[in-house]
Amino acid sequence: MKKYILFALVVVAMFSSCSTPMTMGKQYPAMYEEKPLTIAIMPPINQTTHAEAKDYFYTTLYMPLCEKGYYVFSPYLTMEMFQQESAYDAEQFIEGDISIFQNILGADAAMFTIIKDWRRNNVGGKLTVNVEYILRSTKTGQTLYTREGQIKVDTSISGGGGGFGSLVGMIATAVNTAATDKVIAGRKCNAFVLSDLPAGKYSTWFEKDATNQAGKKTIKATIK
Repeated sequence: MKKYILFALVVVAMFSSCSTPMTMGKQYPAMYEEKPLTIAIMPPINQTTHAEAKDYFYTTLYMPLCEKGYYVFSPYLTMEMFQQESAYDAEQFIEGDISIFQNILGADAAMFTIIKDWRRNNVGGKLTVNVEYILRSTKTGQTLYTREGQIKVDTSISGGGGGFGSLVGMIATAVNTAATDKVIAGRKCNAFVLSDLPAGKYSTWFEKDATNQAGKKTIKATIK
């Protein structure tokens, strides 16, 4: 009898834990403990065969972080410093000592991004972007925030009807996908994934979003 009672309690506990949503405060506790104010954007780590992805994506990270309420050092102004300090290849810093960026820039945290996929399918009308975001403290070195997004940007255009209309739609989709700027895809990926980043001091949500429901650490989505 005791075994049945114990089993029932375990089942109830499992269902209770599954039904209780994870809050942002519990998912990203270090963000609320350290309360970083300033962020330095590290040059992206490009794991794809598209060499241009690194430079394109680097320019898209400034605005979404500012909009979340952080003071963000301009990528254009910090690029020279990164090159002088041999920091343009962020791979050597992603798991190493990053206190140099606190000492030189006064940055509280450094945002690392790893581009894992960056490709387009002109006929199918999809731009696929897979990026992992890692925010590390320059003071303690710990990871404050991490999230990965596997985003497909749908650029398809309906030609209407069948036959010739479908053919027109396929051609329009191919042209639209080829013309869609890679920067636009990067911006949409940032906005979608970083929506889960706790707000900074310059946001009205600062210290108020800890009880909000947190999103999944890895998300997949198709967006227009």
